[in-house]
Amino acid sequence: MSVAGLVLLVIGALAARNGFADARGLDKIVALANLGFAIPLGVFGAEHISGAAFIQNGVPSYVPWHLFWAYFIGFALIAAALSIATKIAVRLSGVLFGIMMLLFVAMIHLPQALANHERTAWVVVFREPSFAAGAWLLAATAMEGWGKRLLTAAGRLLIAITTIFFSAQQFLHPTLAYGVPLGKAMPAWPGRAAVGYVTAAILLVAGICILLARKTRLAATYLGSWLLLLVLVVYGPILITSLLDPSTAVKVEGLNYFADTLLFAGSILSLGGATALD
Repeated sequence: MSVAGLVLLVIGALAARNGFADARGLDKIVALANLGFAIPLGVFGAEHISGAAFIQNGVPSYVPWHLFWAYFIGFALIAAALSIATKIAVRLSGVLFGIMMLLFVAMIHLPQALANHERTAWVVVFREPSFAAGAWLLAATAMEGWGKRLLTAAGRLLIAITTIFFSAQQFLHPTLAYGVPLGKAMPAWPGRAAVGYVTAAILLVAGICILLARKTRLAATYLGSWLLLLVLVVYGPILITSLLDPSTAVKVEGLNYFADTLLFAGSILSLGGATALD
């Protein structure tokens, strides 16, 4: 998983260097949307391949060939990561990845949330469509005409709904995972609740702007920048600490939280890239 993330970092950085150099101000951060989206896909793809024996248990019972699908999705995620990082065939990979995320919600995550009524299960139900939206928005940047308008509108709506939901969860649980408020408690440093409340407020304001299509690009840029800052300042040290732990489970958890938040940031920044100044 770590190697896959590092390889995608190098490939994506090389592909993004010209766009990053040409951008000005905060648009430089928007230019990193593909990179921020591709790295987590590589990490998750490697996780599916290396942990296929475990991941196959998540395949619904009515679907045959559980182990096959675990491997297939792993290689598909890596292929999508390479496509998005290099900006080659993004229309195809973005649309297909988005459809896959919504299928995961319909076939796996929503039934689980309805069955167990756990808070984190509902966070996942809302999280996956935001990833789908990010992929569709990346695809939209490579399109023209009605397809671009359709994917941009759908992506904007899904991200707005997810962002507002995450804001409510972050307000209720300010010391849990920032950005994507799953179950992991943040380290007990001074002011950790304050960071949670600030994150919740930024999510709320940005979510409302995106929902109303007012200053969408600006809202997405500021929110995406804040999430990237959290990835570097908060989840980066957590990742390093996790990788130094002898437990494989701890390593995987650290990688997953880092990649989850980075993928959400990439999705938000992809909205900024697909939206004209307003």
